[in-house]
Amino acid sequence: MRQREAQAASADGPARNAVLRHGRFLDPETGLVVEGDMRIENGEIAEIGDIGAVTRTDASSADESAQGVETDLGGATVTPGLIDAHFHAYAAGMGGIMMATRTTSFVVINGVNRLSAALRRGFTTVRDVAGGDIGLQQAIERGMVDAPRYLFSGRVLSQTGGHGDVRPAEHDLHAGCDHTHEVVDGVDALRRAVRERLRTGSHVIKIMASGGVISPTDPLSVPQYSAEEIAVVCEEAGRRGSYVAAHAYSAEAVVHAVTNGVRSVEHGNLIDAEAARVIADHGAFLVPTLAAYDAMSRRGEEAGLTPVGREKNAEVLGAGQQAIRLAREAGVRVGFGTDLMGDLEDEQLRGIELQAQVLEPLELLRSMTVVNSALIQDAGRGNLAIGSPADLVAFREDPLEDVSVLWDQERPRTVIQGGAVVWDER
Repeated sequence: MRQREAQAASADGPARNAVLRHGRFLDPETGLVVEGDMRIENGEIAEIGDIGAVTRTDASSADESAQGVETDLGGATVTPGLIDAHFHAYAAGMGGIMMATRTTSFVVINGVNRLSAALRRGFTTVRDVAGGDIGLQQAIERGMVDAPRYLFSGRVLSQTGGHGDVRPAEHDLHAGCDHTHEVVDGVDALRRAVRERLRTGSHVIKIMASGGVISPTDPLSVPQYSAEEIAVVCEEAGRRGSYVAAHAYSAEAVVHAVTNGVRSVEHGNLIDAEAARVIADHGAFLVPTLAAYDAMSRRGEEAGLTPVGREKNAEVLGAGQQAIRLAREAGVRVGFGTDLMGDLEDEQLRGIELQAQVLEPLELLRSMTVVNSALIQDAGRGNLAIGSPADLVAFREDPLEDVSVLWDQERPRTVIQGGAVVWDER
């Protein structure tokens, strides 16, 4: 049941006063559980424990948001809202010319639907690392659509012939920019491109630092962009307090990206132990995207993945979990992402199940909360500390005792955003 009526729209989004009763509050940062109630003030956690009746001196307002809504959780386990650090709202297809040429209206409406579905699954924040724009972000912030908190990169930066260049070799096309990618070569052009993205609200700058599964002309393992090009992108982003995420698969490409300033390695399936050590030594993050390869292996043909794409996917499919193991051994902070394109969007929770085969339950939960919140430079979203945003998800069972509750769509969950219940399957 949708609970939109509990979330009156405002220019600043759904910041509410509320009390959550009879819950088990699991903080993944500490691993501790507190049983009792949670009081929320102005969309932030104000108190957890044995809370009596809440009396407000400002209750003259008839607005429920001023007086506070009470919700009985019935013993459910509450965690911080989940964060998907590799999301694609504008991925209306499996890439290539067909996706690049879809009308903007279709791409945006489809993107809103993808975001709304993610929120219902418990993802209260997503980082979109291919496309997105400030208009969509503002619509979400003003409560015009049901969606997670939305952090976007703008168009990914790709070299000519790189992973973001959608042109098949045998076609005489001159398109260098679409809804999700832009081909930009050279230090000066890249500097301008980064500045333009930061001017228009981008949270992170994304580059293509190796070949990819869906691109038509580039080998998976070969590094992309020169050291000077990557360094200037990282320099410009860092000056504005932002950072750079890099699509990279091979050990060589990952080392090339990280040693030139990249903070967030996306995918990383083909790393070795030495590359994992380099990631750790530079304080960078690894964002695995296991859901994408698994989904493409099962449904790629029906979703429109090309034969070349299916062949490349087979190369990285079995390596993703081993990459996580190597990263853990090296001390790398391992986050969570999904990277789902086109009709494969509904596989988002499958990514949790796949990562659970490598990580222990608490470590798995931390990857989607504590680690990803540190990655997006907003550490409060990964814990239940006083003053943290009240973006939460409540599960019927304790995920530390039955981890499958995190991905089992048959078991109901309640999603809370800014203190307001926005989705309740109970």
